[in-house]
This record gives sequence, structure tokens and C-alpha cells, in this order.
Amino acid sequence: MAPSKPSRKRPRRLDQSMMNSNQTHVSTALATHLLSNKHDSNVVFSPLSIQVALSVLSAGCKGETLVQLLAFLKADTTDDLNSLYLQLVSSILADGSPSGGPKLSSVNAVWVRETLSLKPSFKLAMDTIYRAACKQVDFGKAVEVADEVNSWAKKETNGLIKEVITAQEVTDDTMLILANAIYFKGTWSQQFETSLTEEGDFHLLNGNKVKVPFMTNYENQFVHEYDDFKVLGLPYSHGQDKRKFTMYFYLSDAIDGLPSLINKIGSTSNFFDHHIPRKKVRVVEFFIPKFKIEFGFEASDMLKKLGLVLPFKVGDGFTEMIDSPIGKGLYVSTIEHKSLVEVNEEGTEAAAVTVVSHVIKCSRGAASTFVDFVADHPFLFVIREDVTGIVLFVGQVIDPSLSI
Repeated sequence: MAPSKPSRKRPRRLDQSMMNSNQTHVSTALATHLLSNKHDSNVVFSPLSIQVALSVLSAGCKGETLVQLLAFLKADTTDDLNSLYLQLVSSILADGSPSGGPKLSSVNAVWVRETLSLKPSFKLAMDTIYRAACKQVDFGKAVEVADEVNSWAKKETNGLIKEVITAQEVTDDTMLILANAIYFKGTWSQQFETSLTEEGDFHLLNGNKVKVPFMTNYENQFVHEYDDFKVLGLPYSHGQDKRKFTMYFYLSDAIDGLPSLINKIGSTSNFFDHHIPRKKVRVVEFFIPKFKIEFGFEASDMLKKLGLVLPFKVGDGFTEMIDSPIGKGLYVSTIEHKSLVEVNEEGTEAAAVTVVSHVIKCSRGAASTFVDFVADHPFLFVIREDVTGIVLFVGQVIDPSLSI
């Protein structure tokens, strides 16, 4: 009797809708935590870019650090994260411009100290899953390394983000830098006539007013009214692209109601999925301010407060990343994130870069028939793919006159 052939284990088939839901849950947690601590600032960031960077990080993790990272990202294994990223790249983050949809890209990169090399398993994940360009550099030349990382960010964001790290953030103890860049550019399915744009009053949280340009048109809009806020959906043109990207505006009825609305978003399960305007209605008054926001922050404090602590502690959590005993001292020192968004009559252009720096331990230690939607006071916005629910960008406009 011939010996039986060993069975080949097939990768577990993941539930795509569950993975998408988990991604949105993490995005909501990141957004509500960040925005609730930035009451007086215009903000834009990409929770998706941060999650991708953390997924790349997980490929070099093990032990309790990996367990905590997976729990934070709501995944069971690194294979789950790899599978999710591959599906995101092939579907959500694929460039739609050839088919008449938004221009999109997601790119990863790794810079490692020139005297070190990546472990084969980590290098394989970078090559085959995350398609990350890997380069050895001399971190002793801080200015050159910072310039190289910033040049990469500028190139991959179509010139929107010119600087994401400084030379001071590159030290002799830096062993490795990981980065993700996401770029989005979409045109409205119903563009605004520039001739109709006019200045008007925007009411600030402190009671003052500023003059800003407001866009308008006379088309029916996707608007839904709730008890104390309204939601507007502005779809992007998608041509033959089967994906449907939309920018949503969440406007509280009260001029000073944005903070409580953000609290409601954070405390309501699947808030974004359950507050989507599905039908077009006749809008009597319709005004949206033009704005351009650039916002950057260091994300490690936020992640720690949300329960992701171990990657920032010295230990053996990252021994699967660098092929050297020095890997036992690796920990994440900083996670720098910078985003930019511009909204005008034509559409939206947005980009984000997340940079993770590793160092080694050292001594330095119900809808109405007729409605109004006048966004003349602080509001929240979300750029989302509607078929999957994946959130790309989130932000708030406190004062559009501060546009860069």
C-alpha cells in the first residue's frame, strides 16, 4: 500500500466583512480618541495608514508584544493581517483612475542600519506581502537619512507631504525605520460651480466668526437628519470602477455641538455604518466651506492610552525583524503621522504618511423632504469606501480660515 501524501494545509479563509468591520472599529477608536483631545484644532489623519504601519510592524513581532498588537488590530494571527492587507491593496487601495475612479496608492518602505540585515521571514513578508522597498542606510548621517525619508514621502504623496521626520529624530541608536504612505484624489460626481462660491460667516466654538469661501450647487443631495445632527454624503465619480468612495460631513445642530457628537460616535457601535444617507433629498440652503488642512502628530501616546503598550517597551518582542542579537533590544521609539487634505469645487486630494522608528536600548534612556445643510460651524468629515465600509481619512474642521 503506497504511503499517503502529506496533506497541504490551506490558508484559512477569512470573513472579509468581519475584517472590514474590525478595521472600521479600530479606525473609530483612533479617531474619537484623537479628536476628543483636539477640540480647538483642524485635524486630518488616516487611521488606515496607521493600521497598515502596525501590520508591517507585526511581521517582525513575537511573544506578548505580538499578542497585544494583534488584539489591538482585532486579528487572530499575522496571516490574518497579511491577508487583509493583500485584499485592501487589490481592492480598496488599487488605483481607480484608469477606470474613471479616484487615483489611489499605498506604498511601504523600510530603512535598516547598513551593518544589519533583515531576518529572512521578515524580508519575505516585506517583499511578497507589503511590497516594501528595503534599503540599508547610515543612521549616523541623520540629515541624509531624514532627507531620504522625506523625499520618499513627497514622491509617494504627489508632493502633498514634504516633511514627516526631522534629522533630530534620527539618532545613532536608530536601527530601523518603517513607513507607509497613502494617497487619494477624487472628483465629485456633481462638481461645484466656482462662479457660485461666495464668502460667508463661519461660526467658531468661542463665539467668534470668520469669513471663508463657501461652495454650493442646486442639485439634490444625500442628506439625512438625526435628533441633533445631520449627515451629508458627497460621492466621488467612479466611472467603471465598482468601488464607491464618498466624503461624509457630520454636522451638529448646535454651533458648539461637535465635541458631544464625537463622544456619540465613540460610544455608538458601528456608528458610521448606521448613519449613512441613502436617498437624495431637496436641499433648500446648501453650503460647504472650502478648506485645506495639514496636521501631524506623534501617535505613540495615543496608542498607549488605547492599550497598545508593549511595542514601546524594551524587550524581545521584535527579535523576528533584524538578523542580529542586537534585535533583542529593539523597541518602537516614535510613530510620526502626517496628513493633508484639500477640499474644493472639483473634489478632494488627501495623503498620509506614517513613520515608525525602532531604536535599541541605550543609556539615554429619519429624512425630511426639504432640508438645509449649511456647514457654517465646526464639523467632522470621513472619506470612506462604501461597499466595504473601509475608512481612509477622518478629520474635523474647526476654523477653515486657517487653511494652509
